[in-house]
Amino acid sequence: MDKIAVISDIHGNIPALEAVLKDIKDRKISRIFCLGDLAGKGPGSCEAVDIIRKKCEIVVKGNWEYFISEQEDNEFEEVLWHRSILGKARLEYLRNLPLYHEFYMSGKLIRICHASPKDVLKRVHASATYEEKAELFAAPEDSEVDSDVIIYGDIHGAYSQCFDQKMIFNVGSVGNPLEMTQASYGIIEGTYKSLEEGIFSLSIVRVPYDIELAVQFAIDEKIPDLEHYVNELRTGVYRGKKK
Repeated sequence: MDKIAVISDIHGNIPALEAVLKDIKDRKISRIFCLGDLAGKGPGSCEAVDIIRKKCEIVVKGNWEYFISEQEDNEFEEVLWHRSILGKARLEYLRNLPLYHEFYMSGKLIRICHASPKDVLKRVHASATYEEKAELFAAPEDSEVDSDVIIYGDIHGAYSQCFDQKMIFNVGSVGNPLEMTQASYGIIEGTYKSLEEGIFSLSIVRVPYDIELAVQFAIDEKIPDLEHYVNELRTGVYRGKKK
């Protein structure tokens, strides 16, 4: 079967990204798709964008790409800091990323996106309502077909669910996981670009990485909101809140 690695939410965490890419290479997976949020939060936004452009066949836009490259009136300190270091060429690349990408695999129409195929800011948690999850499968304006499988990131918490004969798959976060302190990504297996029904699988992979090295990089670069970022890396809890 063909295998595709799906990564998301790198957030400038280069030690985590390198660990995940090594695991993907060790598994002899050559096709990598990225679901956005390359930059923002962590110190390695520039490096993350450059690596993803080189390594990933498909990249879609995340909310941080929107904040940094499109939302000109956003005065949030973190956004301004990352915007200032990325440079014109990287910002142009991020601005032009698509909202979603779709393809067939083992007879299933798979649509990948950051948060929703229609809106990078529409957040759908694992605990979302039936209606919120059902909307993820609906065809965007420039498409006529509902998807069979939706694969997304954004919420930094990996999960999979069967849903009305369809499948939802969240690959979690490479660089800012918020449910456990290991990088997360997904693998999809099947026959790529085939319209014929066949064997198909989704799996979640957890990869340990050097968290303290990532913390030191953030300290060295004096990133905005350093304390909260470090707490998230060390605890896997959003904004350092206690479980």
